Amino acid sequence: MDFELPKELVAYLAELDEFIDREIVPLEQAEDNIRFFDHRRENARTDWDRGGLPSRDWEALLAETRRRADAAGHYRYAFPAAHGGRDGTNLDMAVIREHLAHRGLGLHADLQNEHAVVANNVGLRLMLEYGSAEQKSAWVDGLASGTRFFAFGITEPEHGSDATHMETTAIRDGDDWVITGEKTWNSGIHSADADLIFARTSGEPGDAAGITAFLVPTDTPGFTIEEYLWTFNMPTDHGRVALRGARVPGAAMFGPEGRGLAVVQHFFNENRIRQAASSLGAAQYCIDQSVAYAKARTPFGRPLAENQAIQFPLVELHTQCAMLRALIRQTAWTMDRHGTFAASEQVSMCNYWANRLCCEAADRAMQVHGGLGYSRHKPFEHIYRHHRRYRVTEGAEEIQMRRVAGYLFGFMKGPAPKGV
Repeated sequence: MDFELPKELVAYLAELDEFIDREIVPLEQAEDNIRFFDHRRENARTDWDRGGLPSRDWEALLAETRRRADAAGHYRYAFPAAHGGRDGTNLDMAVIREHLAHRGLGLHADLQNEHAVVANNVGLRLMLEYGSAEQKSAWVDGLASGTRFFAFGITEPEHGSDATHMETTAIRDGDDWVITGEKTWNSGIHSADADLIFARTSGEPGDAAGITAFLVPTDTPGFTIEEYLWTFNMPTDHGRVALRGARVPGAAMFGPEGRGLAVVQHFFNENRIRQAASSLGAAQYCIDQSVAYAKARTPFGRPLAENQAIQFPLVELHTQCAMLRALIRQTAWTMDRHGTFAASEQVSMCNYWANRLCCEAADRAMQVHGGLGYSRHKPFEHIYRHHRRYRVTEGAEEIQMRRVAGYLFGFMKGPAPKGV
């Protein structure tokens, strides 16, 4: 393995920074848009009169950012060239996602809602892999440009990590399917064009086979949004939906019948390694800000940075970032050369550790900055509240550790990583 980043990737990071400084930072500063990032951010982003949903002004600003990024040729970087992208690799995206998060809060990347000028569009990749010709015709252009998207209806109120025991069912009725059940934590459902609903069509509870995915338009009779669940980090777009005899045509089936779980599992590794890279970037940002503050702050007539009680915790976090960065890049490199599932164990290691590390780094940054760090006049509380989510939602860290243990103790089998 060559530990030097590809020259073209390094050049692209410079190109990306130039675009952000030229196009995105001025937009962020215009017309008091900075209210979405300074101490007013949570209030400015949240429409408290609409159940805590993202405010329309906030979402319009994100949409304009995506439009500019797409026009400049950045938004689709990871997509196939046939769809306007640059065939970005897993290593490319890991480095780019870390780089964007390391810049701190801003319109260039706000991970609270998975927004970034370089998209991590799982929906498009799923559509290209599993969509029918009719579905691709209807969806690909909108997904690629970020103007259309579908939510994911997997988790149920009584079934979280174990999707094999889901209670939502789909029963065939002639050429149609009738879906009944409930889903929760459907992020983005308030503005989604459809919800990708996973329902049991055959088999028994606990069977991985027999679950089928359906693209259900959100205006389908019998499909209702029951509530939006308020969270640690507001605004919220996490809906609980009910399907009461929602009827969809056979053409709504997404991927093979009975193989729905394979649809969502297909890109778990790609999504998780990129998310781990984002957490790493945010962690390094917290550390770097803390070091700068400790060097400038002079209580009792001497810089905070002279105190080992300040130095040592940051040294430990900085060291963990360096080790994690090496593992993330090695893992992404392995995936590029030997396939998405060639490093499943390492992906889980990266993911759960990066999420935990980010929370620890944000917490330490608050401590170093004292009362100011605890306030909303610094970004650390926002970073902590957002990334704390990933220790639950991106495959809970216990699930990731269980996965690693499965390989470590021989309970799981899989392709051994090569060349590492």
